[in-house]
Amino acid sequence: MAASAENIISMESEEDLLQKQRKEKKELQAIIQKIKHSVPKGDKKKKKESQAEVARLEAELDEKHEKELKCFTSSKIVKDLSEGLAELGTENGECKLEEKKKVSKAQKRRDKKAAKEKETEDNIKQAEIDNLLGARNLEAVQLVTILSGRNLMIHEIPSDGNCMYSAVEDQLRRLGVESSIEILRKQTADYLRANADDFMPFLTNPHTGDPFTQENYEAYCHDVESTTAWGGQLELKALSQVLRHPIEVVQADGPCIVIGDEHKKSVLILSYHRHIYGLGEHYNSVVAKPQESVNDGFT
Repeated sequence: MAASAENIISMESEEDLLQKQRKEKKELQAIIQKIKHSVPKGDKKKKKESQAEVARLEAELDEKHEKELKCFTSSKIVKDLSEGLAELGTENGECKLEEKKKVSKAQKRRDKKAAKEKETEDNIKQAEIDNLLGARNLEAVQLVTILSGRNLMIHEIPSDGNCMYSAVEDQLRRLGVESSIEILRKQTADYLRANADDFMPFLTNPHTGDPFTQENYEAYCHDVESTTAWGGQLELKALSQVLRHPIEVVQADGPCIVIGDEHKKSVLILSYHRHIYGLGEHYNSVVAKPQESVNDGFT
């Protein structure tokens, strides 16, 4: 799936590059499915190894795509500069230069100030290009496109460590079910404690990589209940069982994930953002678009 720098530079447009990257993401998803299907049922060690391999492949592809976008942007700037220099014209291989004139100190100061202003302007333009082609903006565009096709939009949730629980609370409220972050955290922790055999094998010490001990697991459940510890797929699985609602997670870099699809109640829909904040991953709530909506896919 790797592409050389020459291939990136030869791309005719940004859309060519983005199309190539979308194709590579689809190919990676196919590989990931093969890895998952190759794990024997009940083999916890093999499942853990496969999860680590999937995470490595996804991280490598994300890093590769970000480098390609930066390479594309740099090559475009070089091309534009070359075309600008060509317009100056040459005669017998030498540039036509006016005879140098003596420059006053005041003019030198003005020239220095103008050069600094030009440098600042160029830096701002480059920052705008980096932002447009950055992983955060590309992810946002992809999510808006996916949700718009389903007549859905994102309802933003604060990024405070409680985002997953806040998003679930927002979904329940829209169904007329009153809850709170505190209640959802306690329900999640209680379910994790009552079903330790189903969840503990998927948790490892982040510093050593060793499997959780019973003591580690109890500390983990305490953090779920009593702190602003970030929630993920394990907590969503627990919540789905407690609430008896299926929970769908929409993401830009892969297919939608439905947790607890055996339940028949209304689906709670969340969006998963890998790059939206510098601190890491984030969840938002997903809602239906108003009939006359003209916004950009966020509320």
